Amino acid sequence: MIVSFHPLHTADQNLLCAGRDPGLEELKIIQQADAVILPQGCRESLYRMAADHCPYVFPNYDTRFAYPEKIGQAQLFQKMDVPHPHTIPFDKDTVTDMDIGDLLHQPPIELPLVFKFNWGGEGETVFLVNNHDEFKRCLQKAQLYAKSGQYGFVLQEFIPTNGRSLRVVVIHQKVVAYWRISENADDFYANITKGARLDFDADPDLKAAAITATQQFCYNTGINLAGFDFLFSEIDLNNNKIEALFLEINYFFGRKGLGGSEKYYKLLQHGIDNWLRSIKPTI
Repeated sequence: MIVSFHPLHTADQNLLCAGRDPGLEELKIIQQADAVILPQGCRESLYRMAADHCPYVFPNYDTRFAYPEKIGQAQLFQKMDVPHPHTIPFDKDTVTDMDIGDLLHQPPIELPLVFKFNWGGEGETVFLVNNHDEFKRCLQKAQLYAKSGQYGFVLQEFIPTNGRSLRVVVIHQKVVAYWRISENADDFYANITKGARLDFDADPDLKAAAITATQQFCYNTGINLAGFDFLFSEIDLNNNKIEALFLEINYFFGRKGLGGSEKYYKLLQHGIDNWLRSIKPTI
């Protein structure tokens, strides 16, 4: 029996668990299931219940919940020993005990640097810090957030990229890659919400390097539904060095680069169907 919690995927039994934790009814059905399909935005409680009581669950969110948000991803990239910008995480204990004066006196990463709060997406909580005054304002904001219960940030090496980043989307074994290019090469933000344009054709050798890195990473972690962001340093490229730098993993990602929501749902449905076919001999 295939059980689906995804509102757009029809299975042998279809359930909804939006906006709440699962209960005994969901547990009983999951325990009888051969495979479970979950929505992209499922709660950790639902994922844990499914993964603990059914051998086959899509998507695989083991890594998402084991290494949450930006601090977790920084730790994951370090553990997996993949190329990424030098990143220093500051967790709850660090933020609450932080001495702004000491940190300002000697920033652990050379200015300019990138300041990222532990939460948020599409660049809304990410800032390019050019000087000590900007750094101080970010640190003070971090302390204010901490007082309201929101903790953590990362400091990251600034990578000059000529105003572009590469998104690689994985949907089971389907991979779609495209550039997001700012109109101004000096712009820090290179994402669609900040006005970047899409390019599917530029620098195919760089795209191929990022796709290969993504596929190997997914093989090692089990990730099968996510959007990976990569940077390529213009300094490295000028020295004929191709290195795809892992920047972030987005378990919720925009769909414009995939052709819009309707096209994305077709890709997702196709990915789920292929995943079910791949496990069919064992269920």
